[in-house]
Amino acid sequence: MKKIIIADDEHKILMSLEYSFKKNGYDVFIARDGTEVLDFLKTMVPDVILLDIMMPNLDGYSTLEIIKQEEKLKDTKVIFLSAKNNPKDIEKGLEMGADAYVTKPYSIKKLIQQIEEMFE
Repeated sequence: MKKIIIADDEHKILMSLEYSFKKNGYDVFIARDGTEVLDFLKTMVPDVILLDIMMPNLDGYSTLEIIKQEEKLKDTKVIFLSAKNNPKDIEKGLEMGADAYVTKPYSIKKLIQQIEEMFE
Protein backbone atom coordinates (compact mmCIF):
# COMPACT_ATOMS: atom_id res chain seq x y z
CA MET A 1 0.00 0.00 0.00
CA LYS A 2 1.44 3.37 -1.01
CA LYS A 3 1.81 5.96 1.72
CA ILE A 4 0.77 9.54 1.03
CA ILE A 5 1.01 12.64 3.19
CA ILE A 6 -1.54 15.30 2.30
CA ALA A 7 -0.64 18.75 3.62
CA ASP A 8 -3.23 21.52 3.38
CA ASP A 9 -4.76 23.96 5.83
CA GLU A 10 -8.24 23.76 4.28
CA HIS A 11 -10.37 21.14 6.04
CA LYS A 12 -12.70 20.41 3.10
CA ILE A 13 -9.78 19.80 0.76
CA LEU A 14 -8.14 17.44 3.27
CA MET A 15 -11.36 15.49 3.78
CA SER A 16 -12.10 15.01 0.07
CA LEU A 17 -8.51 14.06 -0.78
CA GLU A 18 -8.24 11.70 2.20
CA TYR A 19 -11.47 9.92 1.19
CA SER A 20 -10.46 9.62 -2.47
CA PHE A 21 -6.94 8.35 -1.83
CA LYS A 22 -8.11 5.81 0.77
CA LYS A 23 -10.72 4.59 -1.73
CA ASN A 24 -7.86 4.10 -4.23
CA GLY A 25 -5.83 1.98 -1.82
CA TYR A 26 -3.49 4.54 -0.26
CA ASP A 27 -2.41 4.74 3.36
CA VAL A 28 -3.23 8.42 4.07
CA PHE A 29 -1.61 10.77 6.59
CA ILE A 30 -2.98 14.28 7.12
CA ALA A 31 -0.92 17.38 7.92
CA ARG A 32 -2.22 20.92 8.35
CA ASP A 33 1.12 22.63 7.79
CA GLY A 34 4.75 21.95 6.97
CA THR A 35 5.78 21.25 10.56
CA GLU A 36 3.27 18.39 10.75
CA VAL A 37 4.72 16.98 7.50
CA LEU A 38 8.21 17.06 9.02
CA ASP A 39 6.91 15.31 12.16
CA PHE A 40 5.62 12.41 10.01
CA LEU A 41 8.94 12.26 8.14
CA LYS A 42 10.80 11.53 11.39
CA THR A 43 9.18 8.11 11.54
CA MET A 44 8.23 7.22 7.95
CA VAL A 45 9.20 7.50 4.30
CA PRO A 46 6.08 8.17 2.20
CA ASP A 47 5.76 7.41 -1.50
CA VAL A 48 4.05 10.76 -2.17
CA ILE A 49 3.68 14.12 -0.45
CA LEU A 50 0.91 16.45 -1.64
CA LEU A 51 1.92 19.88 -0.47
CA ASP A 52 -0.06 23.11 -0.39
CA ILE A 53 2.14 26.21 -0.60
CA MET A 54 0.21 28.71 1.49
CA MET A 55 0.03 27.14 4.98
CA PRO A 56 0.57 28.50 8.49
CA ASN A 57 3.81 27.99 10.46
CA LEU A 58 5.88 26.42 7.65
CA ASP A 59 4.83 26.96 4.04
CA GLY A 60 5.17 24.48 1.19
CA TYR A 61 8.30 26.02 -0.32
CA SER A 62 10.18 25.86 3.00
CA THR A 63 8.93 22.32 3.63
CA LEU A 64 10.16 21.19 0.20
CA GLU A 65 13.61 22.70 0.86
CA ILE A 66 13.91 20.60 4.03
CA ILE A 67 12.60 17.44 2.30
CA LYS A 68 15.17 17.81 -0.51
CA GLN A 69 18.01 17.80 2.05
CA GLU A 70 17.01 14.34 3.33
CA GLU A 71 18.77 11.49 1.52
CA LYS A 72 16.17 8.93 2.70
CA LEU A 73 13.44 10.92 0.89
CA LYS A 74 15.15 11.05 -2.51
CA ASP A 75 12.57 8.64 -4.04
CA THR A 76 9.54 10.34 -2.46
CA LYS A 77 7.41 12.18 -5.04
CA VAL A 78 6.50 15.72 -3.99
CA ILE A 79 3.58 17.44 -5.69
CA PHE A 80 2.56 21.02 -5.05
CA LEU A 81 -1.21 21.44 -4.92
CA SER A 82 -1.79 25.16 -4.77
CA ALA A 83 -4.10 28.05 -5.59
CA LYS A 84 -0.96 29.95 -6.64
CA ASN A 85 -1.37 29.62 -10.41
CA ASN A 86 0.99 32.36 -11.59
CA PRO A 87 3.51 30.89 -14.07
CA LYS A 88 6.35 32.26 -11.89
CA ASP A 89 5.03 30.34 -8.85
CA ILE A 90 4.75 27.14 -10.90
CA GLU A 91 8.26 27.62 -12.29
CA LYS A 92 9.65 28.26 -8.80
CA GLY A 93 8.02 25.11 -7.42
CA LEU A 94 9.38 22.92 -10.20
CA GLU A 95 12.84 24.51 -10.04
CA MET A 96 12.93 23.77 -6.31
CA GLY A 97 12.53 20.10 -7.14
CA ALA A 98 8.81 19.35 -6.98
CA ASP A 99 7.89 16.40 -9.21
CA ALA A 100 4.69 18.13 -10.32
CA TYR A 101 2.68 21.30 -9.71
CA VAL A 102 -1.12 21.07 -9.76
CA THR A 103 -3.24 24.21 -9.48
CA LYS A 104 -6.55 24.52 -7.65
CA PRO A 105 -9.26 23.88 -8.62
CA TYR A 106 -8.24 20.41 -9.78
CA SER A 107 -9.80 17.07 -10.68
CA ILE A 108 -9.17 14.48 -7.96
CA LYS A 109 -9.52 11.73 -10.57
CA LYS A 110 -6.83 13.33 -12.78
CA LEU A 111 -4.60 13.97 -9.75
CA ILE A 112 -4.74 10.31 -8.68
CA GLN A 113 -4.12 9.23 -12.28
CA GLN A 114 -1.10 11.57 -12.52
CA ILE A 115 0.34 10.13 -9.30
CA GLU A 116 -0.24 6.54 -10.46
CA GLU A 117 1.63 7.31 -13.69
CA MET A 118 4.67 8.48 -11.71
CA PHE A 119 5.11 4.92 -10.43
CA GLU A 120 4.69 3.06 -13.74
